Amino acid sequence: MAGFLDRAKEQAQRGITQGKHKIDEVQAQRAGGDLLKSLGAAYYAERHGTGSPDATQRALQALESHIATHGDGVLRS
Repeated sequence: MAGFLDRAKEQAQRGITQGKHKIDEVQAQRAGGDLLKSLGAAYYAERHGTGSPDATQRALQALESHIATHGDGVLRS
C-alpha cells in the first residue's frame, strides 16, 4: 500500500511541475506578444510623426531582451 501511495505522490508532483512549467511558458509568450505589439505601436507612431525613434529603439531592445531570455517563440503565430 505504501508503494502505491509513493508512486501516486510522485506522479502528482510531476504533474504539478509540468503545470507550473506550462504556465511560465504561456506567461512568457504573452509578455513577448505584448512587447511585439508595443514595438509595432512605437513604429507606427514614429512613421506618423507622433512617436520618436528613441521609443521605437527602446521597444525593440525590450523585445530582443525577451527573445534572448525566452526564445523566439513569440514571433511564431
